[in-house]
Amino acid sequence: MSEIQEQKQAVSEGQPIAAAVERPEYSRRRSIGELLRGDLGFIPVLLTLLVIVIFFEVVSQGLFLTPRNLSDLAQQMAEVGIAGLASVLVLLLGEIDLSIAAVAQLCAVVMAVCSERIGLPAALAIPIALATGAVVGLINGILIAVLRIPSFIVTLAGSIAYSGLLLFLMFGQSTLIIRNAFILSIAGSPLSFLPDILGVGLPVLAVILFALGVIYGYTKRRRMGLRTQPFSRMMIQIVFVAVLVGAAVAAFESYNGVPYSTAILFGLILLFWLILTKTGFGRHIYAVGGNQEAARRAGINVVGIRIAVFTLCSLLTAVAGIIQASRNTAVYSAVSPTLLLDAIGAAVIGGVSLFGGRGSVWAIVLGVLIIQSLENGLTLQSQGTDVKQMVEGVVLIVAVIADALIRRAQARSSSGR
Repeated sequence: MSEIQEQKQAVSEGQPIAAAVERPEYSRRRSIGELLRGDLGFIPVLLTLLVIVIFFEVVSQGLFLTPRNLSDLAQQMAEVGIAGLASVLVLLLGEIDLSIAAVAQLCAVVMAVCSERIGLPAALAIPIALATGAVVGLINGILIAVLRIPSFIVTLAGSIAYSGLLLFLMFGQSTLIIRNAFILSIAGSPLSFLPDILGVGLPVLAVILFALGVIYGYTKRRRMGLRTQPFSRMMIQIVFVAVLVGAAVAAFESYNGVPYSTAILFGLILLFWLILTKTGFGRHIYAVGGNQEAARRAGINVVGIRIAVFTLCSLLTAVAGIIQASRNTAVYSAVSPTLLLDAIGAAVIGGVSLFGGRGSVWAIVLGVLIIQSLENGLTLQSQGTDVKQMVEGVVLIVAVIADALIRRAQARSSSGR
């Protein structure tokens, strides 16, 4: 029956026309190009990760996928993943934060100074470090949202200023050793692993929450008459995540268990996925990033959203700095030269657009896995920092080019309708 006939029949029966026309379960078959520009845009990234894993597994003669190396890889990716999550929030607005590495190191130094020099317990030193990050983000957000100074300028200047501030706090020392047992237990001791009951139970809970969130979104869209993905594809997505998480947990449990830092990373990703997809605040972030003027006319508090996002960005960056300090068992006067590149690279490689309004926090998982797998694999091959940085830079350039091409393809597709 044609759409016109359905409309006539609906009118004769007293039904709304939309009910007869809207058939989300029978959406047209899309081309491969449209799929790659839409819901399946993660497939090229996933294939890239598989190629990297297979390559290093072969050249390392089976060492890459051993439980011990996977555990090391998971701990190495924690701080980069959390800093990348912070970058995602800012990139969704179409902005950028170049002070991530400096803020992470500054907050770590504040924690170490409070703990090792002043003698405060970890229960005070860690919140003070987190509050420092939040204040820094609030200052950045006010300068950017209220005074309308470009985020590039504000965060670049902030990076320089925060680097100087941490040098001042270090009092000329290049290294400050951390001895606080609680801080070290986060990621810097042999006991930095969850008990088996939590190492298995928390991932299972996370998968259940993820599945419920996906199913809830699917049913809500159907009730509203909006287009939905096929039910079979949704179930494949849930099963794929469950199998992947199960395999990762099995690998961790065959060694020392799930690292605390890994649990913190995925806990934060799950939390912000729920915030961005299930709350009005999260939808407003996407709206502001997609079209700021349209969002303002729709009644969204654009200034408040931007300030909140930059505050959350620096707060998450502080968490990354604390984990990095715990894993290194010390803080340094020099800012990490690669954390900023890795954080932004993980977000962009995972599919978050540099132009705002498109991307998911789950992109961080694939993006950081690619970056850290490259670094870990090259380390196993005894390659130096020069080779690692060149390879990561090339991968980031390729990801940015892919993002630009996808945006152009989407623009052509939209204009052609």
